[in-house]
Amino acid sequence: MENDWRKIKTYTNAIQAEIVKQMLEENGIPTVVLNKQDSSYLFGKIELYVSENSVDTAERLIEEAEGEN
Repeated sequence: MENDWRKIKTYTNAIQAEIVKQMLEENGIPTVVLNKQDSSYLFGKIELYVSENSVDTAERLIEEAEGEN
């Protein structure tokens, strides 16, 4: 991964991470999901990264989406 990516959120649910990734990409924010979960036992974290210059916008969009739920 390039140096200008920054972790903005950590999940334990892969589906939730993918939903947020999709929402961010629909809003023009390139997103990377790094799944560090064990595939057999499903423990571990899933990290969501965006480019450094998109952090504020991404955090705002996530906050708005979580507020609607």
